[in-house]
Amino acid sequence: MAALAWLLIPFMAAIGAGLWGSWAGRNRKAAGDGVELAGYTRFREAMERSDTREKSPSDAV
Repeated sequence: MAALAWLLIPFMAAIGAGLWGSWAGRNRKAAGDGVELAGYTRFREAMERSDTREKSPSDAV
């Protein structure tokens, strides 16, 4: 009977891993990349604007 108890431990661990894997791999409804891409576009435009307004020290000579 003790051997059966020791065999149940990995069996239960395998069932738990299968349940966790199915839960972790489920399809989630994501908002998409639109918000992130819009933020990146605003960041890139701001960096381009700040680059054109600033003068480097070599330009002053």
